[in-house]
Amino acid sequence: MKTRTFQAAGHYLLLCAIALVCVFPFWWTLVTALSTEGNIFAFPPTFWPKSPSLANFEEVFRVIPILSFFKNSVLIAAFTVFWKLVLCSLAAYPLARMHFRGRRLVFGLILATLVLPSEVNFLVNFITVTKLSLVDTYAGVILPNVVTAVAILLLKQAFEEVPQDLIDAARVDGASEWVIFSRIMLPLITPWLATVGILTAVEAWNEYIWPSIVMSKPDEFPLSVGVLYLRGTFGSSTRVIAAGTVLTILPTLAAFLFTQRFFMRGMDGAVK
Repeated sequence: MKTRTFQAAGHYLLLCAIALVCVFPFWWTLVTALSTEGNIFAFPPTFWPKSPSLANFEEVFRVIPILSFFKNSVLIAAFTVFWKLVLCSLAAYPLARMHFRGRRLVFGLILATLVLPSEVNFLVNFITVTKLSLVDTYAGVILPNVVTAVAILLLKQAFEEVPQDLIDAARVDGASEWVIFSRIMLPLITPWLATVGILTAVEAWNEYIWPSIVMSKPDEFPLSVGVLYLRGTFGSSTRVIAAGTVLTILPTLAAFLFTQRFFMRGMDGAVK
């Protein structure tokens, strides 16, 4: 009994340590954004704001059009999620449930792209976007991110979890492949779709390098890029930048808190 108690205590201590490491950067940024006095870079760091105020957040709204940047990020994230779920599910279903020549080769080639960092594709993607006249457009930001190997892999595993007997029964009843895919398979893998959607939304929301390459018009910048305007030409306030960073992070945290039930169900199915 004592051994189990010590093991449980050890597990909780480990989880608390990991949670502390994960939460500390955000907490330090929040404390910096709320503080108006003290040395930001003091060691040991300050864990509670000194003379707390919302003045830094007010400065963010005064200096940059943050609501416009927020709208741009919402549009980019929403369209990226929608098209990724559509295209990746259409790619994953035949890989999971259809038998055709070269299926393993196609899937192997898709998995092979996982070893390549995303930065490797920037040059090819930029040339493609330029040839399609999509520079300085939302489509130019969204297009390279609508199909990824990770999303296809997760959805392929989700389709494979559905019992084959259910699909055979639908075919006996005369259902076409499209009906099976759209009316039977997709509703059954809703948790996996939610997982892919959440991961995609967070990735699209935090994307910085690619939008900064494709877009040059400040009015169309997403929030992750627009926040950099808080850095002045001749000087900048770390507290104001921290406030802008907090405003950028909060929507993703809120979205995850409201959708974590679907996310955990999807991840649990992916692990199985």
